[in-house]
Parts: sequence; structure tokens; C-alpha cells
Amino acid sequence: MFILQIVIVLLATKLAGQLSVRLGQPSVLGKIIVGIILGPALLGWVKDTEIIDVFSQIGVLLLMFLAGLETDLKDLNRNKKAALLVAVGGIVIPLVLGYAGTQFYDFSTSESIFMGLLLSATSVSISVQTLRELGWLNTKEGSALLGAAVLDDIIVVILIAVAMGVFTGSDTNIGLLLGQQVLFFAVVILASKWLVPRFIQLFSQFKVTEVTLSAGLIIAFGFAYFGELLGVAGIIGTFFAGIAISQTKFKEEIEYRVEPIANGIFVPFFFVSIGLPVSFDGIGNQVGFLVIFSVIAVLSKFIGCGLGAKISGFNTRSSMGIGSGMISRGEVALILAAMGLEGGLLAAQYYTSTIIVIILTTLVTPPLLKVFFGTRNKQDNKDIAL
Repeated sequence: MFILQIVIVLLATKLAGQLSVRLGQPSVLGKIIVGIILGPALLGWVKDTEIIDVFSQIGVLLLMFLAGLETDLKDLNRNKKAALLVAVGGIVIPLVLGYAGTQFYDFSTSESIFMGLLLSATSVSISVQTLRELGWLNTKEGSALLGAAVLDDIIVVILIAVAMGVFTGSDTNIGLLLGQQVLFFAVVILASKWLVPRFIQLFSQFKVTEVTLSAGLIIAFGFAYFGELLGVAGIIGTFFAGIAISQTKFKEEIEYRVEPIANGIFVPFFFVSIGLPVSFDGIGNQVGFLVIFSVIAVLSKFIGCGLGAKISGFNTRSSMGIGSGMISRGEVALILAAMGLEGGLLAAQYYTSTIIVIILTTLVTPPLLKVFFGTRNKQDNKDIAL
């Protein structure tokens, strides 16, 4: 049965992506929508199985690995102030507005705080693919967005851990959590400078097939595992693995060999998986909740992150583009929602509606990026002026 699902997913995502491009939108938009169509909400041809989930996880890890390979470390460093301001704006405004929105419903204080934190999450994987299509990934706007997403992920994970420790009574050692985050980045920096180049160089001398590709994937998944071991999202690990390899002479070869594997097989499953949790059962009674929180989810990131970008010196159009790129909550918020449900911080009757809100934020991100950034000639190295 899974073999048939492979055929369906690959065929459907390519056709939907092509149709989306023909309609003037990024292909990623069509690929996400087709996941809703194929999933339990409509046709039911693709089920949210463990194998689908594994392919999806590999897809998003490889997607962020490619993003790291294409990221200019100097640009990332130059835009660290902007990244910090964007990340802070993208947490404070959603947290406040999300908390305020719950006051219209029967949320407890702990549930209100959790909803605010949930809306503060960001998943930049969809934005990464869209920016790659539009030619904006390796720009100062793209660097600020990626840097902000990394900071956002770290801060929200810590805040969620604190909230769950306080409200659910779980034994959460905040000092240990912070120490793990610091340890992760310290080890990644050292490994990137001393271990990664030597490891790939050693592997490249082996007399077996595709050794350089294997070396790159070992580093990528190794960084992802190490990150998750220390409470950092695996996509952050593969992103920094890509950055580490981009500083070596093997960058182009590894990127050339990984991209067909990622986009040809695994990434389509990630796009489809975004739409699989959608269910319309009993949703008619929560239309008001859906509308209010969809508006809050979109505007809070757009305004908060856009304001942070504007304060840091970006012009209005670039600021709105950066704000748009931070709207998607994607797989990060889906995971947090499941954690909240299990921990009693997200009421069961609002779980499905919350999932749909998360999906909607993911759907609106690609077209908004297209509106504010447009398609950029990749040969043109001239950035939008600050």
C-alpha cells in the first residue's frame, strides 16, 4: 500500500506545484493544498501513517540542510541584530494577542498562556522553500529571516518548557535546559571549524560509491540527532550542518547530490504531511474561534516581525516580506499543539480548530512572500536597499 502512496504523493505534488506556478503562485502552495485534498479531510487516499511521518521528517531535515548550504555565513552574521529584533517582535506580539484572544472563550490562565506561546512559534521550512523558488534565500532579507527563525525556535522552546513545568507540575530544570542550548551551539561551532572539514576530507578518499554525499548526510543527521538530544529542533541541527559544510570546498558537490534526493523523494512528503492533520468534523460550531485566531495568527507575526525588521533598518517592503515569511507555524506548532493537548494545556474541543489555524498560517505564507518580494533574478546580486 505504501508503494502506491509514494506514486500518489510524488505525482500529485508535482502536478499541483506546476498548476500553482501556472497560476502565478510558488509551487509550494499547491503542494501543501494537495496534502489536504489527498488526506483524511477529503479523498482519504493518503493516511498519516508512521512511514509517511518518517519520510516527512527526513524531507524537512534535508530541506533545512539545503538552506544551510545556500546560506552566506557572513550575511547571517551581519544581520544578527535584525534577526534578534524580528524574533523578539515575533514572540511578544503573538503572545500578547493570543492571550487576549482566549479571553472570549472559556480558557484558563494556563491555557491562555500556552495558546499565546503556541502562536509565537515559527516554522521557517515553508518560507525557505518559497524563498529558494523566488531567488531571495541568499539575501540579507533571507538571512535576517533565517536567523530570526532560529532564535524564535530556541526562545519558544524554553518558554514552553517553563510553562509546562509550572502549569503541569513536571520537573523542568530551566538551568539545565539553558545549559543544553549553550552546549549545542558551542559543540556545533567547534565541530564546524575542526571536525566537519576533516571528516569529509577523510571520507572523500574512500574507494566506494558516493562517499562525499554520505559524509554530508552523516553530518546533517548527526547534527540533527545531537540537537534533539539537547532539546534543540532537528531542523536547526541540519541547518547549521549545512552552514558548516558551506565553508568547505565540498559545498557544491554535496548540494548538487543532495538536492535531487530531497526534492525528488522526501520533501514532497513533508509538504503533503502539513495538510494530513486537517479534519472538518464538528468545525461548524467553532467558526468564530477559527476566524479570530486565524486573524491573530497572521497579523501578530506580520506586525511583530515586520516592526522588528523596520526598526533594524529594512525598508517597508522588505519588512513586510520578512513579516510574511515568519507567519508560517508549520510542523513546529503542530508538535507543540500535540504536546499541549497531552499536557492538558490545550483544551480537546479546540484542538482541531487550532490545527486548522496552524495550517492556514502555512498556506498564506507562500503567496504573501510572492506579493512582497516577487521573483528575483538569481543572477542579480543587487539587494533591496536598507
